[in-house]
Amino acid sequence: MGLSRNILLWASENQYLLKHVPNYRFVRSALNRFMPGEELDDAVGAARTFQGNGIPTVFTFLGESITDLSEAVKVRDHYIALLERIAREKLDIEVSVKLTQLGLDLSADHAYENFKALAIKAKELNNVVWIDMERSNYVDATLDLYRKARKDYSNAGVCLQSYLRRTKKDVESLIGGSPMIRLVKGAYNEPADIAFPDKEDVDKNYFELSTILLKAIRDHGARAAFGTHDTDLLGKIMKVAGDLGVPKENVELQMLYGIKANEQKRLAGEGYNVRVLISYGKAWYKWYVRRLAERPANVGFVIRNVFSK
Repeated sequence: MGLSRNILLWASENQYLLKHVPNYRFVRSALNRFMPGEELDDAVGAARTFQGNGIPTVFTFLGESITDLSEAVKVRDHYIALLERIAREKLDIEVSVKLTQLGLDLSADHAYENFKALAIKAKELNNVVWIDMERSNYVDATLDLYRKARKDYSNAGVCLQSYLRRTKKDVESLIGGSPMIRLVKGAYNEPADIAFPDKEDVDKNYFELSTILLKAIRDHGARAAFGTHDTDLLGKIMKVAGDLGVPKENVELQMLYGIKANEQKRLAGEGYNVRVLISYGKAWYKWYVRRLAERPANVGFVIRNVFSK
């Protein structure tokens, strides 16, 4: 793992920086590259534009590790209202939530009840709720909750991370049940015995997992979404999909708002199922710095904003 990525991941958890950095005007300006704004209306406006271009979206209301269950209830109610608005305004938007934002740190039972309320509402409105994966110590609890939810709610999906050494076993344990899995690389600072420290190994594992998931699409009716902006890796995945006979419309690519927008349009134009992940909310600092850590070259964009003022 590169030094710059390590520094950024450390910065994402530093409490002093968390308190002060969001107040810097140049940081808030650079943030616009990765999210259309802090308010829900900002996200909805962006989603309408994407939908007009034939690209649906996924929304995340930023936040994690709440410290009071009353906060989790507010998050749950926010997502329920969002799902109702999506249906009312006939928008093609799915939602994605962190379980620690629903109270997982405080009570697994409460987190499940909050998530179940979202899954029920989404199922009622013919929509989908994804579970974001957080750092490695949450994987077992997250997958336990996901498996429990999937018994009654086939509209629940979960995110898995290719940088974790355990993920191949996790994928293999899920594919027989026609799961919904979003595969990403991972954006937390983990020890080498838990996560691959080298990008080459993370990419290799991502490709191996993608091949397993493409076979699961073909053989088990799974839904898999490939969350990466690595065009070389995507090219390999698309070739395997073609070799396996997986139609383009079943190859789902989930890419972040503001990252390789032209590539998103190109892939959608070629018939691939592209969704853009849009985040919003005021609790953006940790998420934002982890996005920079995924591609430290993005720091240059922030620096250019400093000197352009």
